[in-house]
Amino acid sequence: MVRVVVLDYAVGNLRSIKNGLERSGAEALITSEIAEISKANALVFPGVGAFPEAARRLSSAADQIKSFISGGGAILGICLGMQLLLTMSTEGGLYKGLDYFKGLVVKLPSNVKIPHMGWNTIKIRDYSCPLLGDVPDGSLLYFAHSYYAKMSDVEVGSIDAETLYGVVFPSIISKGSIFATQFHPEKSGEVGLKILKNFIQYIRR
Repeated sequence: MVRVVVLDYAVGNLRSIKNGLERSGAEALITSEIAEISKANALVFPGVGAFPEAARRLSSAADQIKSFISGGGAILGICLGMQLLLTMSTEGGLYKGLDYFKGLVVKLPSNVKIPHMGWNTIKIRDYSCPLLGDVPDGSLLYFAHSYYAKMSDVEVGSIDAETLYGVVFPSIISKGSIFATQFHPEKSGEVGLKILKNFIQYIRR
């Protein structure tokens, strides 16, 4: 059984992602205990909350997360969890992220309603991304965010899918065994569940 640890750094929506992972065939544990990281096959960074507080709480586990990745562990960042994987965020000031992807988290443009809340489509750029097996281009996924990832030029190859909402932003990114989605797969019906199943299948392989 694939063991997935959902890191609890004081954000919402933990139960939904746990249920989605279990429906995808994984054993899922919600915990804030750093020691549990080394026992996992994969980590999930969830989903609903503010960057500054989440980054502060996650920083205490930074060394363990780096060791986990270097040992071949997989990560899935969701919404805020995706943004935490970037270099910096402008939410509420200027705050450091984990810097696994070079880029800046910035606010959506003022010409659209903020937050971006509801269903939107993805434009697939890289069909070889393991998350996207049997996921059609133009699929509808569920979004709930006010900030997005503005990727550095060196990270263009990390963008697997994009979405348009006032600006074109990355909706799926990946590098090695690290994956992230700006949308919430656990709230995105059968397509979202397929993406979670693809993640679990990737870990099994």
